[in-house]
Amino acid sequence: MTSIGAFACLRQRQRSSDILKIGGKILHGVTTTPVGSLINNQRKWTMEKKKEQRSNKWAFIFYKESAPENYLEVLEQMHIPFVLSPWHDKDVNKETGEIKKAHKHGALYFDSLKSYSQVSSLISEKLNAPKHVEVVMSPKGMYEYFTHAENPDKTPYQTEDIEWGCGFELGKFLVEHNTGEFLNSIIDVIEEHDFKEFEELVMYARKNDYLLLELIVDKTYFFSRLLDSRRYSSERPTRKIYKEMGDGDE
Repeated sequence: MTSIGAFACLRQRQRSSDILKIGGKILHGVTTTPVGSLINNQRKWTMEKKKEQRSNKWAFIFYKESAPENYLEVLEQMHIPFVLSPWHDKDVNKETGEIKKAHKHGALYFDSLKSYSQVSSLISEKLNAPKHVEVVMSPKGMYEYFTHAENPDKTPYQTEDIEWGCGFELGKFLVEHNTGEFLNSIIDVIEEHDFKEFEELVMYARKNDYLLLELIVDKTYFFSRLLDSRRYSSERPTRKIYKEMGDGDE
């Protein structure tokens, strides 16, 4: 066999041997890393990317047993608009059936973009909270999670127990993300009190429920037309005739 042929056979045997060393450190002559190391490296890379993620809305959690008693004062001193869920003290662990540790979910609304690292450090330092934080992807979803409004399998919590501060506009937040419920509430009020003038509705909401007032102001055209329709309907002779006959259908 010529020296060239011998060299070719040697290279072929080398390649075959290398292919069998997939679990080792050589694959076709290229240095590789064991699978476990690759997974760990991927996790580290993912965490590093997450730490550099930036947003102006961040969600967090803290526990009653470890949070400072004056947590509201602590948050106020940070001068960042915030909103907190009611104390979730009746949540049940589905696997064990035990009551979970009392906790609050919260969100910070910054004026500018902040990184995962910045918010994580801030929350853990000020509230003695877990360092894990998440970007708020859906304020509506966050509200529903605060109260379990859309999850009948979980313990419901009251909107009235939501806490907020530092300029966070709770009324606007609730109206924007729970419009359907408030719309129905206002329509019920109009029917129960037989309101026909917009002023009557506004004065009622101003005195009894500022959250309803927020929505009335936002939906002025809708409620004005609804009240106009009720007023005009009550003035129509046919309506009076049917009412006297005991039949409300025209």
